[in-house]
Amino acid sequence: MLRVPSDISAQEFESLKIQDMTFVAYRNEVYPSRYEVFFEEHAVIVVLEGEKKFSSPTQEVRVEKGDILFIQRGFYLMSESIHEAYKSLVFFFDEKLLKEFVGLHTALFEGEQKMPSPRSPILLLKATDTFSQFVSSVFPYFRSATPLKNHFLRLKFQELLLHLLEIDASGRLQSILLSLHQGQKADLAFLMNSYYLKPLTLNELARLSGRSLSAFKRDFQQELRTSPALWIKNKRLEYADFLLRTSPKNVTEISTEIGYESVSHFIKSYKEKYGHTPKQPLST
Repeated sequence: MLRVPSDISAQEFESLKIQDMTFVAYRNEVYPSRYEVFFEEHAVIVVLEGEKKFSSPTQEVRVEKGDILFIQRGFYLMSESIHEAYKSLVFFFDEKLLKEFVGLHTALFEGEQKMPSPRSPILLLKATDTFSQFVSSVFPYFRSATPLKNHFLRLKFQELLLHLLEIDASGRLQSILLSLHQGQKADLAFLMNSYYLKPLTLNELARLSGRSLSAFKRDFQQELRTSPALWIKNKRLEYADFLLRTSPKNVTEISTEIGYESVSHFIKSYKEKYGHTPKQPLST
């Protein structure tokens, strides 16, 4: 699994940063390549060459040169190159810069109504000639040594969002940006049911929910009447029990699928919850 932007390395990507925040990364990926990606930040992917398929539990999007994807923070996607060399620019939306942008351009959001949180993580847009010119203007900064680079990139961030708002006729991006600026918190039940099988820490889950870790634990206890760790453990064991009854997978496969590194630990936890080991049939 690739976590972005934290897993971005100089060996695979070229990147530009605004202070210590990854702003844009350039990648030349040779076919074939298939891997799972977890987006730690909101991201915009601009396809420069080649074709690729992005899949989520609710969506499958095939993209080609000229396509733009806006992907919301916290989503897992399966990324798969279709053919030929794939090249892309990926812009990352830091929350601080995003709120700064909305604050500087409040007139663009007057009267905007927040839409319900979408279950589909990908917003697909098509590049215009003007946007393509903007993308071309970014590349020189990968080689620039100007001491003002950080200031120029901040302006590029503003320019990027303005272009995207102009392109997006649906208004969905405008609503998303406004919700983020207003600090809208994610629904905990939906968040946890979406990610309980994923290898995320409590800190990562808290951040995805729009809360500090302490607020996340407090709200979780109030809404779900248990701790996050215990909720995740029980949910994973319930899913394991379902797989044992309905799938041909063995105990080792199921243990791995629900995130247990030790099969013996899984068996012990399962027995504590259900009163028998995974291998034992229920008595009649």
